[in-house]
Amino acid sequence: MSGYPLPYPGVNAAVNALLAEVQTNLADRFIGLYLHGSLAYGDFNPETSDIDFLVVTDGPLPGAIFSALKDMHAGLYAGGLAWSRRLEGAYIPKVNLRRHAAANAPVPWLGVDGHFAWEKPGSDWIIQRWILREKGLVVCGPPLAGLIDPVSSADLRQSVLGSLREWWSPPFPSPERFQNDDYQVYAILTMCRSLYVLEHGSVVSKPEAAAWAIERLAEPWRSLVSAAAAWKPGTGFNSQAATLEFIRYTLTACHPVI
Repeated sequence: MSGYPLPYPGVNAAVNALLAEVQTNLADRFIGLYLHGSLAYGDFNPETSDIDFLVVTDGPLPGAIFSALKDMHAGLYAGGLAWSRRLEGAYIPKVNLRRHAAANAPVPWLGVDGHFAWEKPGSDWIIQRWILREKGLVVCGPPLAGLIDPVSSADLRQSVLGSLREWWSPPFPSPERFQNDDYQVYAILTMCRSLYVLEHGSVVSKPEAAAWAIERLAEPWRSLVSAAAAWKPGTGFNSQAATLEFIRYTLTACHPVI
């Protein structure tokens, strides 16, 4: 992916609508709007991918602006642009973006289901900061390299270990999600990238991590990862038990560090 605008007219329309609304609601508190995730990596899949965005703000946002943003996102979600339902992102103060700190306050966060709430960025945001700094797409605002400190290999490994503790260690947050085929695939590919980062100290896209895992792992994981990498919505996956076992395998591979 060379930059913004993207070769997806529907995605551009949703992002442009978001930019206009955010600039109106934030006014002089707006610093920039950026895209990361699969759009930044160039492996965006219109069938399965979300639009991962970051809005950088000048300072923490007061409750009145949070409420206005919540109404704004509800309007975008209910509007006529289909891709607005695939937006997922956060509003992070410039001062908190430079480096990740567990003590940072919660920030406004939009889930892909349209849920908007105060959330605390977890350890996975160390990796997201690396992606933003190294590959993020500027929709509007200054370059991110000047806003985010370099992320080291040690930082990336700590991000994975923290995420495995916070999100992927039993008892799982929202365990009902594992009943869904798309979440099973997401979990498997996330484990592949976790294993890759821990071994190499660098980040690749989830499809690249899956290809690496297929070459590296023995059965039954090789076949499970191959199936997850090839999965398409509506084709069925139904591998909940195997997915949970692969997560346990990943956790065991990290023991006793995690």
